[in-house]
Amino acid sequence: MLEFENVSKSFWTGKQRKVILDRATFRVELGNSLGILAPNGTGKTTIINMMAGLEKPDEGKITRTSRVSFPLGFMGGVVNKHTATENCRYIARIYGLDPDYVEAFSRWLCGIDEYFDMPVGTFSSGMRARFSFSLLLALEFDIYLIDEGMPATTDAEFNRKAGTILRDRLQSATVIVVSHQAQTLEKFCRSAAVLQGGQLHMFDTLEEAKQLYDYSHQG
Repeated sequence: MLEFENVSKSFWTGKQRKVILDRATFRVELGNSLGILAPNGTGKTTIINMMAGLEKPDEGKITRTSRVSFPLGFMGGVVNKHTATENCRYIARIYGLDPDYVEAFSRWLCGIDEYFDMPVGTFSSGMRARFSFSLLLALEFDIYLIDEGMPATTDAEFNRKAGTILRDRLQSATVIVVSHQAQTLEKFCRSAAVLQGGQLHMFDTLEEAKQLYDYSHQG
């Protein structure tokens, strides 16, 4: 379970205070994946980072009783000067997993051949995205966080393999996806919410959320 209780978060932009959340309260239970619809520039990445514990709220309480992933694409635990192999083995030890398994799984899923033994800092953005996604799937979590603003990969074979694994994982895991497009949420989510004016309006179905979202952003 992941729960926000009266959580507020805002930033000073230099001209005005930008409110991301204003005393927002909601809960995500295991088995009920959630999609959050929000326009660009409203703080989608900030919300995902707060869920992961990478950012703290200004006020309120965030409770995690499940294993919550780092956001898809987050490279904070990866050391650029080390190879993908070295990073895999290091991160596996942090999570108490078998380094041989994490390395083998990530190497197979990435499909970047000899580059896996080169420093991550030399990777292209696409290779980095594939590596971070492979690490996310190598480490098993109860709740997976996906931010559409994270780097995408254009490699069709990787997308096919990773998509199949993620769908299988979703049989027993929960996903929270934040996006400005309803189509992104359709693949993963049963329930949905709309971020509007610092509040999360929760709905039982994505269709209901789309109605409010489309109405609010006509024109």
